[in-house]
Amino acid sequence: MADETDHEGEPDAKLIAAKERWAREARGLTGVPGTDRLPPGQHRTEGWPVLDLGILPRVDRSTWQLAVDGLIENPVIWRWDDLQAQPVFRTVSDIHCVTSWSRYDNRWEGVSAKHLLSVVRPAPEARFVLFHSSDGYTTNLPLSVFDDEDVLLATTWEGEPIDRDHGGPVRVMVPKRYFWKSAKWVKRIEFLAEDKRGYWEVRGYHNDADPWREERYGE
Repeated sequence: MADETDHEGEPDAKLIAAKERWAREARGLTGVPGTDRLPPGQHRTEGWPVLDLGILPRVDRSTWQLAVDGLIENPVIWRWDDLQAQPVFRTVSDIHCVTSWSRYDNRWEGVSAKHLLSVVRPAPEARFVLFHSSDGYTTNLPLSVFDDEDVLLATTWEGEPIDRDHGGPVRVMVPKRYFWKSAKWVKRIEFLAEDKRGYWEVRGYHNDADPWREERYGE
């Protein structure tokens, strides 16, 4: 798929080095049990901090494309009108970022992962998905995690289109994992038989990223 985006900025080398150091030092790990809703080591915020690699893609809806390929029966390339033609899915969920903040009750709208899976029909040997983003970012999930009732390709947040800083026009939302698994500016979803770690996973972040198990780093 052609990359129709313009990039502003380069990867933030200092930020990346700092996060690699945090992983080596297990920064933020507490071992303290969470509450019924707030995972261990997290604190609530009312804002939505902006976190990325230091690259800010400019993705225009008129040229936006999402390729879904790999081990599936029906590969697709959706353009914006194709995405808008899919059934609308609305949900409310919390965000839990590995940097220790959580934001409750975020209202999302978009296309559910369940619906996408019904369209592309993963092959029996497909067990993992890898998200590719317009800034060069990647992140991975087991297919069983992606295939959940609250996972979606989100196009709006709190009733408004997701802005560019937060991954618009389309980002992944995976509420039951730390937020780095919810890829911004998603442009490709690849289905795989074997796991392939993404950008932060190869730099010391935990491969599973379950906030309730405080899986921030390692493994």
